[in-house]
Amino acid sequence: MNVNIEQSWKDHLGEEFEKQYFVDLTEFVRSEYLRTTCYPPGKLIFNAFNLCPFDKVKVVIIGQDPYHEPGQAHGLSFSVADGVAFPPSLQNIFKEIQMDTGAPIPSSGNLTRWAEQGVLLLNATLTVRAHQAASHQRKGWEQFTDAAIKALSAERENLVFILWGGYARSKAPLIDTSRHLILQSVHPSPLSANRGGWFGNHHFSRCNEYLRNHGIEEIKW
Repeated sequence: MNVNIEQSWKDHLGEEFEKQYFVDLTEFVRSEYLRTTCYPPGKLIFNAFNLCPFDKVKVVIIGQDPYHEPGQAHGLSFSVADGVAFPPSLQNIFKEIQMDTGAPIPSSGNLTRWAEQGVLLLNATLTVRAHQAASHQRKGWEQFTDAAIKALSAERENLVFILWGGYARSKAPLIDTSRHLILQSVHPSPLSANRGGWFGNHHFSRCNEYLRNHGIEEIKW
């Protein structure tokens, strides 16, 4: 695995690359990509970081695992490549955005346009084996992505951290709420969303209100 990560992130997370867990993680990921199909493509493993430099981050949306079916994952949480059908969670995200802000449901589920505006679409685990959800969890990725969350919390001001579902909400203790806003709700997956608490959470308008109140340009969802 080549750690091809944008320079500002390298400056803030450089120590992580020297730690034994990351050395072991690199070896594990390299061997997995050599012996079987994994996602996202190797060059896109750090896509979330490369599209959204450290000092440009405004919002962090935390996912758990990359999509594990062909053509879906491209290194951004909840996002799929152009031309790929919307997964159910993404369908519900777009429905809530439409109800909350009036923005139309887009034709593509590619969220690169969010990342380029300052939304860090961060999966806790950055790789996965094809057709096997959670297959690369507990190999070291979580320690690395936790370090990214901690660095943002400690070194930036007035960020919005959006935590959907129990796993993402478990990251709340890493975030300094005296410096940042946390928005939490159930996960947008149909199993959770249809029980209530997803639709009508107004996270997208509430996020923009917070940014606006702190003199930060809003996100065009």
